[in-house]
Amino acid sequence: MTDSKPALVLHLVSGGEPLVFTLPPDDVIANQTLHGYMRDGGVQIIRTADDSRVVLNFAHVAAAYLDDLQRSGKVFGLR
Repeated sequence: MTDSKPALVLHLVSGGEPLVFTLPPDDVIANQTLHGYMRDGGVQIIRTADDSRVVLNFAHVAAAYLDDLQRSGKVFGLR
């Protein structure tokens, strides 16, 4: 079984390709927390897998979800 490779995927209001940030497996954002970020539209600091810090303004995010980059067959919404 392969290790999971969690990622935060953001689709911006302005359009274009989604932004994908790999996340550390031990510090994955909970779905409930992500819902709060989207609801409040505030600025959050996210730690990435390479231990960088990214400042995100969720007021400019149209859609956000957590994904597993290790998964081979990708169908949105299915695991």
